[in-house]
Amino acid sequence: MTPEPNGASGSGTTREEATVKVPAKDPKKKDEKKDDDLSDEDLALKQQLELYVERVQDADPGLQKAALESMRQEIRTSTSSMTSVPKPLKFLRPHYGTLKAYYETMGDSDLKKYLADILSVLALTMSAEGERESLKYRLLGSEGDIGSWGHEYVRNLAGEIAQEYAKRQSEEAGIDDLMELVQQIVAFHMKHNAEPEAVDLLMEVEDLDLLIEHVDNTNFKRTCLYLTSAAKYLPGPDDLLVLDIAYMIDIKFEEYANALQIALYLDNLQYVKQVFTACDDVLRKKQFCYILGRQGITFELDEEMCADDEERYAMQDIINNAKLSEGYLALARDIEVMEAKSPEDIYKAHLLDGRASAGASVDSARQNLAATFVNAFVNAGFGQDKLMTVPSDAATGGSSGNWLFKNKEHGKASAAASLGMILLWDVDSGLAQIDKYFHSNDNYVIAGALLGVGIVNCSVKNDCDPALALLADYVDKEDPFIRIGAIMGLGVAYAGAQNEQIRGKLMPILSDSKTPLDVVAFTAISLGLIYVGSCNEEVAQAIIFALMDRSEAELQDPLTKFLPLGLGLLYLGKQESVEATAEVSKTFNEKIRKYCDMTLLSCAYAGTGNVLKVQNLLGNCAQHLEKGENYQGPAVLGIAMVSMAEELGLDMAIRTLEHLLQYGEQNIRRSVPLALALLCISNPKVNVMDTLSRLSHDTDSEVASAAIISLGLIGAGTNNARIAGMLRNLSSYYYKDATLLFCVRLAQGLVHLGKGLLTLNPYHSDRFLLSPVALAGLVTFLHACLEMKAMVLGRYHIVLYFLVLAMQSRMLMTVDENLKPLSVPVRVGQAVDVVGQAGRPKTITGFQTHSTPVLLAAGDRAELATEKYIPLSPILEGFVILKENPDYQEES
Repeated sequence: MTPEPNGASGSGTTREEATVKVPAKDPKKKDEKKDDDLSDEDLALKQQLELYVERVQDADPGLQKAALESMRQEIRTSTSSMTSVPKPLKFLRPHYGTLKAYYETMGDSDLKKYLADILSVLALTMSAEGERESLKYRLLGSEGDIGSWGHEYVRNLAGEIAQEYAKRQSEEAGIDDLMELVQQIVAFHMKHNAEPEAVDLLMEVEDLDLLIEHVDNTNFKRTCLYLTSAAKYLPGPDDLLVLDIAYMIDIKFEEYANALQIALYLDNLQYVKQVFTACDDVLRKKQFCYILGRQGITFELDEEMCADDEERYAMQDIINNAKLSEGYLALARDIEVMEAKSPEDIYKAHLLDGRASAGASVDSARQNLAATFVNAFVNAGFGQDKLMTVPSDAATGGSSGNWLFKNKEHGKASAAASLGMILLWDVDSGLAQIDKYFHSNDNYVIAGALLGVGIVNCSVKNDCDPALALLADYVDKEDPFIRIGAIMGLGVAYAGAQNEQIRGKLMPILSDSKTPLDVVAFTAISLGLIYVGSCNEEVAQAIIFALMDRSEAELQDPLTKFLPLGLGLLYLGKQESVEATAEVSKTFNEKIRKYCDMTLLSCAYAGTGNVLKVQNLLGNCAQHLEKGENYQGPAVLGIAMVSMAEELGLDMAIRTLEHLLQYGEQNIRRSVPLALALLCISNPKVNVMDTLSRLSHDTDSEVASAAIISLGLIGAGTNNARIAGMLRNLSSYYYKDATLLFCVRLAQGLVHLGKGLLTLNPYHSDRFLLSPVALAGLVTFLHACLEMKAMVLGRYHIVLYFLVLAMQSRMLMTVDENLKPLSVPVRVGQAVDVVGQAGRPKTITGFQTHSTPVLLAAGDRAELATEKYIPLSPILEGFVILKENPDYQEES
């Protein structure tokens, strides 16, 4: 008997039944209500489906097959809106149990598999929570294409697979059948622009490698974007695995610049080398060099990475930032801010009422010291100012020497060092101008000059190592201040360089019992900076022994706090690697034990966003302290260090710090402003600005001074008018209090850092990469601020120069193929997060069009406004090489 006529008669009978059944049901009132709600079409469909259900249970396989076919057809062709269940599924709900029961009685056959397919789809709306029936019947069903049942079905299956996988893993059962399904689902998702769902499923079943086979030219960018963004929220070591996959996909599709960003994020120099050897375009390699220079890592190119000697030297120069000063000054000329500014231009005292002018009676050496710093910050990198670089034959007849001697003792050191800041990055002219101070017979001036040499060389590397040559001999001099100048100079100049020669020079100082404490402290910090994030065992050991050798009295000294910090910097961002050292720190004297523990924890997890560590640090902030303990300062800073990794955690940390302010004890209140400063560095968020403004009038002078300096840090290099106004008002409010006025002046200098061309933000490349050297500089300065009275307001105000490690120009400079500046129109606007969005969403909003070079504020993103050029870097920041677009046609 052929199923053909049968099928035909089948449809005939349903018609008749439809007409007969309706009157039959009339007398029954409740059914009438139910059926009246349905339109004629729906009613027909309902009865049709009920018939199919009966037919499926028929003894005749031909009838069964026809009914299943028709049912399948109905389900597949039905469309559903977002809010309602598809009609066939709705009408088949009451029969789900019947069909399931019948399925169990059937013998093995193709029909049974067919029914399983349909049950699997019905289970979508019917199966009880946690039963995973949809998956169960899918695995029992035919090997058909799953996509044809619709997107919702595939998503549901993916969810059930994840649960089933977890269950089987715990029972150690086989998973091969699941993996076949996963293959199909991933292929379906990748074809239908649902990359995030494919990635999520593969993460659940721990097999991300599958992704590489399924990615193609059309979707690899979106896939990589999702992978790199998801990595921030994953627990270790999953995050590294995800980034590894993203790196491989980028290499596969020759997106080398993105691959390099990931390699730097992973801090994997092997990968960086791979990127260089895989890419054979010299211009693109030069762009990589700019990215490496911005990240501030020491990296030597070899023949494998670039065969041509001349090209290689040129590229090494870019990595060494040899041309940084040139680009910065070109930006300054373009924006027309070359003219030197004096501290008075920044204070703008004329805008205040008469009260402030009475401030002349204040301790003048302190005011001159403040002016020295303001002058250094504001004219940083410009090579000229009105205090230090004034030519000696000027009409005044005085030379820069005059300003130097308007400072007392250690003030002279900071004044001499400020020359290094003004000539920042300009090594040749900088060393020539600082040289004269080496012949001074005042030890403080020599110390300052040594530090100045280090500052000039900061983030600029040079083959002939001028800083090492000049500073090495002074490390072992008699005078402790000269030694500190030389040691700190080396630390600043070679931060992140892991230079063995300097290690050999500095380690003996730590182990020498005759060394004064302050020299030991600065040595520990310098070693921490030079070996930042390297987990170097020998340096760690030297610092640990130095800590164990300290006497009870020395442990009380604020300078001793620099030793645990130097130790922490070695493990900056390296997570578990710190554990062995953390165990050793438990054997320290109880006065420093907890402090060391907090510092190590916060450094090791800095920039990871690890929620558990934030909870641990918060737990320590909640304890009541015995007298003399002070480990809560670094714990509060640690909260900021860990959660600065991504926007979400950052906002949560700001809220948490508000709670600490309300309920915390005094020593916590003193460190909260500094933690807020780190979270919003060079990014003045209004809510944080208001909190700090409130705290800057606090009755506790330490809270107030921390809040004032923090105001300077959140506005660093932004010229923010609101903060500048607040600080002017504070300067008249505190005109009688020399120390707080000093803090206000420092903050004013910071807000106008580099006349608004610089930033202190350690994050760059769209907040993806964190420069370890920059973070180390900031953290060191903030730790010094925890001991404000002894350090910043005492005789060690040179710690302010640690900020130079984080100073970077916030420019976008476009250059042509010969690396000469090239002005093109760009759109600059607020960056928009487009991860996982459909289509091609706009990446910036509220943009303005400028021509390069331009300044980028925090949270800004730029894109080219012309198609004439193709940028060689995916992220327009810093130096970007533009290549002419061969397909571009001038519009006539």
